[in-house]
Amino acid sequence: MYHVDITNAGGYSFKVKSKDYEFIVDAKGKGVTPPDTLLAGLGTCVGVYLRKYAEGAKLTLPAFSVSVSADFSKEEPVCFRKIGVEIDLKGTQIDERRLKAAHEFIKNCPVHQTMKNNPEVEIKFL
Repeated sequence: MYHVDITNAGGYSFKVKSKDYEFIVDAKGKGVTPPDTLLAGLGTCVGVYLRKYAEGAKLTLPAFSVSVSADFSKEEPVCFRKIGVEIDLKGTQIDERRLKAAHEFIKNCPVHQTMKNNPEVEIKFL
């Protein structure tokens, strides 16, 4: 099971604890914002799945980067309606067949699948 604890650190700043790691999320731009963390979760999951694909396919992939971008919609409800993910292979050449297979494999990352399938979110006060 995945679990994070978030504690208000004053104002719009929050301390996030996941397993044995902590980081700060700040909605007023003094660090990573909540939307940034959502996009980072997707991008890093895509990166993990690209690495898994490369290892399974015995591809040499020494370095790559993932860039994720989105804008909030202007109309209600305010949300990301489209998210763009770009993968820079840093010059590594992969043939078209393998790129297509990698693309299909990457789409199975759990964060992408979660976003795609509109999970139910239950919010309750304790």
